[in-house]
Amino acid sequence: MPYEPPTHTVERSLRATTGAKIIAGVDEVGRGAWAGPVTVCAAITGLRRPPEGLTDSKLLTIRRRTELAEILRTWVTSYALGHASPEEIDELGMTAALRLAAVRALGTLPVRPDAVILDGKHDYLGTPWQVRTVIKGDRSCVAVAAASVIAKVQRDKMMAELGIDHADFGFADNAGYPSPVHKAALEERGPTPHHRLSWAYLDALPQWRHLKKARTWADARVPEIDGQLGFDF
Repeated sequence: MPYEPPTHTVERSLRATTGAKIIAGVDEVGRGAWAGPVTVCAAITGLRRPPEGLTDSKLLTIRRRTELAEILRTWVTSYALGHASPEEIDELGMTAALRLAAVRALGTLPVRPDAVILDGKHDYLGTPWQVRTVIKGDRSCVAVAAASVIAKVQRDKMMAELGIDHADFGFADNAGYPSPVHKAALEERGPTPHHRLSWAYLDALPQWRHLKKARTWADARVPEIDGQLGFDF
């Protein structure tokens, strides 16, 4: 399916309206998974023409996404990854875990960005960062699209490695997200040390429900909680 390539429109707007010179695109992967970390990539690209075929990682085949990630790692001006573990997600909630992972990524960049383009409509990063949220930014903004591809490929690789010791769960194929194979393994074996134990899927596992962790974070209104999928998928 044809799609419009991403542009530097938002970045140019930020430069013109705020005076920002160094702008990072930020995207996350793993928000709705049952297992594994949430991973955030921050990428700085400048205003150069992007590699052919760059777009939201979810629109790319595995092969093309992997090839493009290799190109992007040397094409971008700089990039960095940050992660929040399942334990941190359970303890803090997804909003705070996303911010933690994003701050870790941004803090690892060789230069501090003057502004951040954040994929989506919710600013989970907040002050002191100057943030511009962009719905479907991973399709429309070059830096965010680059971050999307790098983050997805890196997290998929991490999950495949974690899955070596948990072959029944199919992490190499589902990356910790809901799938029939993942569901069947959970029902039979229960969660691994890599699972998020405050997630709703445990409500449908009577024999393992006692492992569920109560939320210690109070805000149940955060929008991303809707991404915690149970077994009805």
